[in-house]
Amino acid sequence: MNQYLNNTFSSLKNRNYRIYYLGQIVSISGTFLQYLAQVWLVLKLSNSGTMLGLVLTFQFLPVLLLTSWGGLLADRYSKQKLLYITQTLSGILSLILGLLVLTGNVQLWMVFVFALCLGLINSIDNPARSTFLFEMVGSENIKNAISLWTILISSTRIIGPAVAGIIIATIGIGECFIINAASFIAVLIALSMIRESELHTVPPVAAARGQIKEGLKYVRSTPILFNTLIMMAIIGTITFEWPVSMPLFAKFILNGDAAVYSAITVALGIGMLIGGFANASSSNSSQRRMVYTALLFGIAVIISAFTSTLLWATIAFIFVGIFSMVFLNLSATILQMNTDSKMRGRVMALWSMAFLGSTAIGGPLIGWIGEEFGARWTLIVGGIAALIAGIWGYWKLGYSGDTILIKESV
Repeated sequence: MNQYLNNTFSSLKNRNYRIYYLGQIVSISGTFLQYLAQVWLVLKLSNSGTMLGLVLTFQFLPVLLLTSWGGLLADRYSKQKLLYITQTLSGILSLILGLLVLTGNVQLWMVFVFALCLGLINSIDNPARSTFLFEMVGSENIKNAISLWTILISSTRIIGPAVAGIIIATIGIGECFIINAASFIAVLIALSMIRESELHTVPPVAAARGQIKEGLKYVRSTPILFNTLIMMAIIGTITFEWPVSMPLFAKFILNGDAAVYSAITVALGIGMLIGGFANASSSNSSQRRMVYTALLFGIAVIISAFTSTLLWATIAFIFVGIFSMVFLNLSATILQMNTDSKMRGRVMALWSMAFLGSTAIGGPLIGWIGEEFGARWTLIVGGIAALIAGIWGYWKLGYSGDTILIKESV
């Protein structure tokens, strides 16, 4: 038992990571609280799946188009300082939208502007945050650090929506944005307490022409990186459209309200939490495991589409959460461990584009599918996409059992 706990939580022995982790528990809980509030605000103002998808386009299009530039900034400058800026701006945005909702002045176009600004910030924040994990723990503990990070995401995915469902039902939507704004204080305090002398920093990349193109060439010439990113792009574009598919499923299939949406979101988070612990305690980060997980993920999503009661939907989404988190963790770990340190910011930027930025394309598409063919098809199509990604991975990666690690001095 002690050995299991030591393996599962080994990265928390690192002081910098431990402090940052605690701050992010508060901040990301607020972020997921805001996500649910934003979704329900759009549905309240428009009652349209298409509008919901378009808001996501505004939020994630900058991530799709500009994250490569954000990754280059992460390779050139201090990740810690970049995070100070992005986290502060995100908190200010949440405060502004919250006040607009509370004063009754919010309009749909304002939510679009908020989403666009948040996307611009996240195009820098996401690659900086991903690579900062490596700087805190180094190459030996990066797998466990990523696993614990996914546990954090899973836990806050439970806490945030659960609290949001209660707040929306009893108080209102605007308070969710105010609470999220306040939650950024925790991560800013954590960043201020980090000891720079204990970070595993590498010399910054000097500014030069063609560095983004250089990163793309590096990925294209490294099959394990390229094919992992292709799988992530397929699943990220179509399958991971939970902000569109799940509220539509809750409202039109389960005939529920924000509380029902909160319940299935919490179920997804519970599954992701289980998947995160499974990854943290496992030493297996093979490509083959990632491929098989993608296939199981697709099957679980398709099964969830055919549930008709809250009980069965909750059970199904727990399994969806398990396989989704294992896949996310394995893909991120494989990329981090097989990327040269000078390219890590740009490679993880591409991962963010494939995972998050692709929502700019997939969000409206899934919203349109929901309106034209019904809410179930938003999940069915997502499940099929995951199966396609798994088949691609088996063709390209499945014959190799283990990840080939790049040995670094950092």
